[in-house]
Amino acid sequence: MERREFILASSGYALSALGLPDMDSITRRTQTALPGAVRVGQGEVAAVRHMVKALGDSASELGGGHARHLAVRYLTQDVAPWLEGHFTEATGRDLFAATSQLVHLAGWMAQDEGDTPELRGLAQRYYAHSFRLAAEAGDPELSATALRGLAVQCVDLGYRAEAVQLGEACVEYGRQLDNPRAVAYYEATLANAAAQDDDRRMATKHLALSETAIGKPTAAAGDSWAAHYSPGRWAHESGMILSRLGDLDAAEEHLHLALDIHGLDRRRTRAIVLADLGGVRLRQGDIYGAMATWGEFLDCADGIRSVKVQAALQDMRVRLRRYDGVPEAQELRERAARVTG
Repeated sequence: MERREFILASSGYALSALGLPDMDSITRRTQTALPGAVRVGQGEVAAVRHMVKALGDSASELGGGHARHLAVRYLTQDVAPWLEGHFTEATGRDLFAATSQLVHLAGWMAQDEGDTPELRGLAQRYYAHSFRLAAEAGDPELSATALRGLAVQCVDLGYRAEAVQLGEACVEYGRQLDNPRAVAYYEATLANAAAQDDDRRMATKHLALSETAIGKPTAAAGDSWAAHYSPGRWAHESGMILSRLGDLDAAEEHLHLALDIHGLDRRRTRAIVLADLGGVRLRQGDIYGAMATWGEFLDCADGIRSVKVQAALQDMRVRLRRYDGVPEAQELRERAARVTG
């Protein structure tokens, strides 16, 4: 699939090409399950949720390139027959919601595994299917989170108008929720898309809204990704939005905050924050501060299979070429060349 063809599909997803979810499908399935279909209860729902957490924890630590085949195999061999099984309407909605999370995770893993047309298209299809499952389950939070996955893809590929449209859709879904962390998640998504679109006014507005939301007390975290949007993740995302807007001092402050907040300690996540902080320090003219931070980044990065980590390694190597006369810069480039992923 060519890059332009890929994003035309994304543009359609921003509006209508996701397809209208079949809102009555779960009700209908409770009445029309085929003879011999497996009986499904809350035990199977709990199993899916447990696997989402276990596989998600692994991917957060080691990158999306690790264990994606396990997520796909579990989805196709174990969960797929349950979706065609006998269940009550309440269990069906819970099952579809949990499966939406699993499908979303598979999409995130594909997106993080590599920057190829095949993996980008695969991630997009997973996100679209996750959206349909969430919408059929009647879960606006999971629906918005699936759309966010598509929005992030558009941001990464530089398709700014599509990213803004999808970010606006996330925020619209968020208005149905009484969950400050979810609201912060979607407002920050739109702020990031607007910053990439050079719309400073929109970016600043929605960044402020996300800050207000993340500062509100919240109930115990639920199962969805949005419910786990921590202050640390918010600080990292906000730091990069501020960097894009040119406020490097505020960006550095937020990235330090992200590193200091308890809970942002997965190796992949920490590596990416350190890489971003090194880039901000370099833009501030602090070459030795940047190199010190990038040294910590390399300590975290070895063995992580993540396209974001690999892109950060390449970016660092390129930026250090202008400092060939600095021994520490040459040492970092040599270390970076030995990092495996």
